[in-house]
Amino acid sequence: MMNVQALLQMNTIFISILIESLPFILLGVLISGIIQMFVSEEMIARVIPKNPILSVLCAIGAGVFFLACECGIVPITRRLIAKGVPLSAAIAFMLSAPILNPIVLLSTYIAFGNSWSMVFYRGGIAFVIVLIIACIISFQFKTNQLKQEQIEHTHHNKHTFKDKVTEMFKHSIEEFFSVGKYLIIGALLAAAIQTFLKTSLLLEIGQGKLSGNVVMMALSYVMSLCSQADAFVASSFRSTFSPSSLVAFLVFGAMFDIKNTIMLLGTFKTKFVLCLMAYIFISVLGLTLLFIS
Repeated sequence: MMNVQALLQMNTIFISILIESLPFILLGVLISGIIQMFVSEEMIARVIPKNPILSVLCAIGAGVFFLACECGIVPITRRLIAKGVPLSAAIAFMLSAPILNPIVLLSTYIAFGNSWSMVFYRGGIAFVIVLIIACIISFQFKTNQLKQEQIEHTHHNKHTFKDKVTEMFKHSIEEFFSVGKYLIIGALLAAAIQTFLKTSLLLEIGQGKLSGNVVMMALSYVMSLCSQADAFVASSFRSTFSPSSLVAFLVFGAMFDIKNTIMLLGTFKTKFVLCLMAYIFISVLGLTLLFIS
C-alpha cells in the first residue's frame, strides 16, 4: 500500500513539474524559432558589443527584461550561440534571465512579507555570480561548447515572410521535441528523489551555517522549482534556516536544478556543464557565507 502511495505521490510531483515548466519551454522554443528565421548572424554581430565585458553586461540587461525559467531559457541560449553570440555573453543571459527578471523579484518581495532585503540579496548575489561565471568562461573556453557545433545559416533574403513563419513553427516544433525529452527525464528524476528522499534527514544535517547553505542548495536542486514560485517555498523554511541558507536556495535553484541539468547535458559538452555547475555552486556558497549572516 505504501509503495502505491509513493508512486502516486511521485506521479503527482512529476505532472506538477511538467505543468509548471511546459509554458516556458513552449515560449523558449518559439523564440528560438523566431531567432532562427528572423535574426541573421549579421544582425547579431552589429548588436553585440565587441568588448567582452560590455557584451556580458548587455546580455544581463536583456535577461532582466526576459520572462523565462531556467529550463525554458536553454533552447534560446543554444540558438543565440549557434548564431554567433559569444559563449560568455550567452551564458550570462541564460543565468540572469530566470532570476533577475521583474516577476521573480516581485514574487520574492511578496513571499517574504513585502521585505526588500531578500530581493536585494537574491538579485545582488545573482548579478555578481553571473559576472564571475562569465569572466571564467571567457578565459577557459574558446569554442562554443555546443554538442552540435555546426552552425545553421539561414538565407533570410531567399524566403518570403510566409515561408519564414512556416519555417519558424517547423523549427520550434523540432526544438520542442529535441529539448522536451530532457525535460521529461529531469522531471521524472526530480519527482523520484523528492518522493523517496527524506526531507527530515536534510533538516537534521543542515543545522550548521556551512551545512545549512549546502543542504538548502541541494534541496533547491532536487525540488526543481520554477523560479517564479521558489520564493514561496523558501519562505516556509524561515524558522528553520538562516537568511544566508535561504538566499543560497533561491540563487542556486534558479540557475541549476535536475531538469535543466539534463537539458544542458543534451545541449552542451559534458565537461562544460560540469564546470559550469561547479563554478556556480562554489560562487553561491562562498558569496552567501561571506555577505549574508
